[in-house]
Amino acid sequence: MSRFAILLQVIIAAGIFNVWVLRRGRPTNYRPDGASNISEEFARYGFSDAFRRTIGTTKLTLAALLLLGTAYAPLAVGAASGMAILMCGAVAAHVKVRDPMIKSIPALLMLLMSTAVVVVRVG
Repeated sequence: MSRFAILLQVIIAAGIFNVWVLRRGRPTNYRPDGASNISEEFARYGFSDAFRRTIGTTKLTLAALLLLGTAYAPLAVGAASGMAILMCGAVAAHVKVRDPMIKSIPALLMLLMSTAVVVVRVG
């Protein structure tokens, strides 16, 4: 079962690095209407640039810890728990701006995967 958790940890980390590093300045179908990059996305949610930087740094740190947690399970539990909390906030932000449900799917999937990592690693 730990191979499943490791796979999820890698998928979550890759997804975070993709959004926050590779595609941060590009439009996606999952950004709120009127936002073509991550800065505009956070502005659309009503968040400050400082908050965006804090969330980005936190998500990238947690993603790195998830990768390190492939070798040390307790690290993965803490990182996945933190990621799950952030993904709850991401879903709430989509709800706040009344995005169609489809735009929340990546955050919901990350929330589910993060929760699964915690359950598998703790259990």
